[in-house]
Amino acid sequence: MSDIYLNFPAFRLGALQRSVQQAEQDGVLFSAASALADAGFGRHHHCSEAESAYDLAKGTLDDMLTSYPETRDLLPRTDLILYVNCLPLNGNTGDVRQFDSSRDVKHLMDFPASRLQADFGMDQSYVMGIAQQACTGMLGSIRVANAMLHAESDLQQVLCITADRFPPGAVYEQAYNLISDGGAACIVSREPRGYRFLGAHHITNGAMAAANDEETAGFYFSYSHRMITDLCRKAGITPQDVQWIVPQNTNQKAWRILASVLRFDFDRILMPTIGTAGHCISGDNIINLKTVQEQNRIQPGDKILLPMAGFGLNWSCILLEKVAD
Repeated sequence: MSDIYLNFPAFRLGALQRSVQQAEQDGVLFSAASALADAGFGRHHHCSEAESAYDLAKGTLDDMLTSYPETRDLLPRTDLILYVNCLPLNGNTGDVRQFDSSRDVKHLMDFPASRLQADFGMDQSYVMGIAQQACTGMLGSIRVANAMLHAESDLQQVLCITADRFPPGAVYEQAYNLISDGGAACIVSREPRGYRFLGAHHITNGAMAAANDEETAGFYFSYSHRMITDLCRKAGITPQDVQWIVPQNTNQKAWRILASVLRFDFDRILMPTIGTAGHCISGDNIINLKTVQEQNRIQPGDKILLPMAGFGLNWSCILLEKVAD
């Protein structure tokens, strides 16, 4: 089978920012600000009252077009849009209040993926929505894109995009992580540039769907270790053969423990945006990948693991290799 590549990582965060201390004062945390700061979190982004999850999706593609001018020609040639939502409510751009008065369910089916297709002139593409994977949805979409490109020879490129915002009044902390509203995207294609897709692995344990934060944190280590080692074994390598891990923005103390269990140098775990972006739902891996790419940290030939854990409970990871530009 021909190789598949990931490229053009992009993202957009909520328009408003506040420090973790201000978030505590505003009453949107479960934990003390000092505990989250000790875990590596500094500030987070949240949407203004007028800013929707769809605005984040549009902003993400604006970032892609600005960061990579060549995508102005590429985006209109998109064959498939895989649109990911973590929170089901963000999969509808319709006004729920109109349903309350009309009882017409069309107001519950105003899909953001279709709007995105029209707004960015991706006329030849068709759209699919991915949900119920929580924070692992973006990595799941990349895996689906890889499979679709292998299965259908006429497909050339797939846009993977995620966008979520918490509803008004929500607490911006989950499982001891500071949350940001935001979106992220990348293009998965046959074009040999960016990062070669080497493999993926996903574990779901639905029996733990109702786990509390303590239980979720407790299962994090064993399942993350199993996911990463299983993926590496399928790829014929060990975790020690990987140059970098570009993870979700989760508690740095947890990653120090997991690095020790994996026998992996903590200095090669790259999450440069944990202090400035927090945990951006499904987008962390792409946000961190773009940031370290701009810092020229990753060199051709380097292998990279992108792991993510989410509610459900789900664990997902993809393995990439940087190719020469």
